[in-house]
Amino acid sequence: MRTALIVIDFQNAVFIEPPAYQAVLVLERIRGLIAAARASGAPVVYIQHEEPGSDWEAGRESWQFPPEIAPQAGDFISAKARSNAFFGTGLHDHLHGQGIGRVVVCGYATEFCIDTNVRHAAGAGLETVVATDAHTTRDRAHLAAPAIIEHHHATWRGFGGIRLCDSGAVRFGRE
Repeated sequence: MRTALIVIDFQNAVFIEPPAYQAVLVLERIRGLIAAARASGAPVVYIQHEEPGSDWEAGRESWQFPPEIAPQAGDFISAKARSNAFFGTGLHDHLHGQGIGRVVVCGYATEFCIDTNVRHAAGAGLETVVATDAHTTRDRAHLAAPAIIEHHHATWRGFGGIRLCDSGAVRFGRE
């Protein structure tokens, strides 16, 4: 089955004060996942959040992807205005058209867009792998970022079709 890497919303806004938890470390892990995907010929898909009047507004520097992980020619980029990257976008059709049956998910924000898309992908029958050390969020008023991440890992472990592994253990290509 063909595998794609999906990089969700890891845009420059992640680094605006206060930056997301371990943002620089997560950036490096995402960069490594992208390099591994490209080396194996696996497609890289970018999900780009857009929200007018915010740091996520299309065209702003904060809306762009960091240069270390910027899309390259041939990468699929899907804009979204909601947590679900499959809703009202061409993402599902693109994955289906490319014969993708397995996705590796990384990016920002754990409790919003990562969670929504992990559950959607698994529920839609895609084998879904979460790179556990390559997604992040910010501290929230009710819970610190590490606890949010830990909670979601525990939740995803009990959800059929989702597998968790560190970014260094992710393998791409046909399996």
